Amino acid sequence: MSHKLFSELGLSAELLKAIDKLGFEQASPIQAEAVPALMSGRDVVGQSQTGSGKTAAFAIPAIEKIEPQLRAVQVLILCPTRELAVQVSEDVHKLALFKRGVRALPVYGGQSYERQFAGLREGVQIVIGTPGRVMDHMRRGTLRLDSLRMAILDEVDVMLNMGFREDIELILQGTPASRQTVFFSATIPRPIQELIQRHAREPQQIRIEQKAVTVPTVEQVYYEVDRRFKIELLTRLIDLHDYKLGIIFCNTKRMVDDLVEHLNAQGYSADRLHGDMSQNLRDRVMNRFRKSGLEFLVATDVAARGLDVDDVQVVVNYDLPYDGEDYVHRIGRTGRAGRSGCAISFVSGRELFQIQQIERYTKTRIHRSVVPSADEVQAARTNVFLGRLRATLQSGEFEKQDELVGRLLEEGFTSTDIASALIHQLQNASALPPREEPVSDRTQFRGGQPERWERSERSRAGVHERLAPFREGGRPPRADEAKRRPLPREPHRVKEPASRTEIPKAKAWPKQGGEPSNQAGQTRTQTARENRPPTAAPAPEISPPPAALETASSRAAKKSRGTPADMTRLYMNVGAEMAIAPEDVVNAILGETGLARLVVGHVDVRERHLFVDVASEHANAIIAKLNRTSIKGRRVKVKTA
Repeated sequence: MSHKLFSELGLSAELLKAIDKLGFEQASPIQAEAVPALMSGRDVVGQSQTGSGKTAAFAIPAIEKIEPQLRAVQVLILCPTRELAVQVSEDVHKLALFKRGVRALPVYGGQSYERQFAGLREGVQIVIGTPGRVMDHMRRGTLRLDSLRMAILDEVDVMLNMGFREDIELILQGTPASRQTVFFSATIPRPIQELIQRHAREPQQIRIEQKAVTVPTVEQVYYEVDRRFKIELLTRLIDLHDYKLGIIFCNTKRMVDDLVEHLNAQGYSADRLHGDMSQNLRDRVMNRFRKSGLEFLVATDVAARGLDVDDVQVVVNYDLPYDGEDYVHRIGRTGRAGRSGCAISFVSGRELFQIQQIERYTKTRIHRSVVPSADEVQAARTNVFLGRLRATLQSGEFEKQDELVGRLLEEGFTSTDIASALIHQLQNASALPPREEPVSDRTQFRGGQPERWERSERSRAGVHERLAPFREGGRPPRADEAKRRPLPREPHRVKEPASRTEIPKAKAWPKQGGEPSNQAGQTRTQTARENRPPTAAPAPEISPPPAALETASSRAAKKSRGTPADMTRLYMNVGAEMAIAPEDVVNAILGETGLARLVVGHVDVRERHLFVDVASEHANAIIAKLNRTSIKGRRVKVKTA
């Protein structure tokens, strides 16, 4: 197929100026075929792979056909999801930037009716909406389609799968028979063909043939891994490849919530996107992700389409999709507009057959990869550290320390020893934790069970999280759990409970996780902790959860000392027993974040843990950075005290 420039498509000067401002010159194959056909007034059925430019293929002719003087809806664009409707609306606004008098309005569920009523009253020519909200406005009489000239159905297959078929039929029946009808989709199954036969008039079929259904610039691999170790493999891959922007897909909302909690606890910046969230919250999450305020977006298939975010490096199928079509749209979020990308799938047990089905559907090969060893991850982290150090040296943007270096040289230290000592200090304050035990050369997963799996410090931290009382089911701590917790160093009175049945029952669960509380305002964890009798010393290899470390004396000390209003108190799971001093904590915070010394306040070091006051505005950043680092070889666990 011959390539065409936008200047060869007979577009107006205003459209060409907007296209040039967006940085495009050559039309994609679907654009080169669809734009002339739509400009001629024919009905069109367009089929092309995701990320190929279908939005501009129908938006450009739609804008060209608008009469700015007519303040009535002339173009209706139906989208399956709110996210896609917002994205299409943004693209339309960019393309119509220099078209005076052309106005577009997105209408979708979850947004204020008043805002949509006001926009429709002002007279918009282009409406982009979801079928449900469009039908609602038609019933209310706030959306009139008497002057409609073009009806565009984007991602038709998804709308039918979501149950919008009846709504689409009713909407099309309420439009003028003389309208131009346009269907665009990545796939066109039989139900869509029937819809086309009823509502399109001799449509021109435009199909962009590809050797593979999926995006050719996306590298596709899968890892065979037991379900229990998916989170460990995910974090290894993130650290190995140093991914900065990615989307992780799960099949259930609960899995999304659990995975986001795990990632945030381990120091990664992640947030969720699924159907139970309000539209305002979803918009805020997407804005953060588009501005790279998040590293990872964990989502269900509600976000598989309509997300157009530049430079998404990786898409991870944490759970395999149910069919090949969903797989195509998931991995289409990366490798867009000719960029390279990576799609990773986690496979367990019989899911290998699903991989084969996806390969047949996409007509492409998904390569099997070997799980990276901890040594490879460590080497990758070292290379990242060296790369940053090399870049700093090459840029020359660092303060000279000739006087200090000269003093060390005069004391008899060699230059190589000085450099090695400095790098050692930097590594102790960065995300390069030394391992205390050897790790296997290669960890592989076959048949749903790991052959060898050496748990890292991060895995142990996950175990302690699961052992925290009332974390999952609200049960009281078992005797074997209590034995693993240390006795308080100062004697204090404990109230012996008559029986477990005396623990007050919870009234209600908080909305955003956490634990129930009784009438006295105590959580069940607090009640169990205060009533726990003294037990034997803990096993040395398991660190207790932070809640168990806060004895009556430590609570009293914290209360008496107080924390300044502009400071936030953080808890760390390292203390004097690990030879940690206050200056070690300060150096770790400043070295990892690059912040000024003023952001760190009082450091209270206890035997097996410590508290540190930091500036509240930097608290979240410090927690995120330190949860991926170590101090004197000890992996740090940081949270708000």
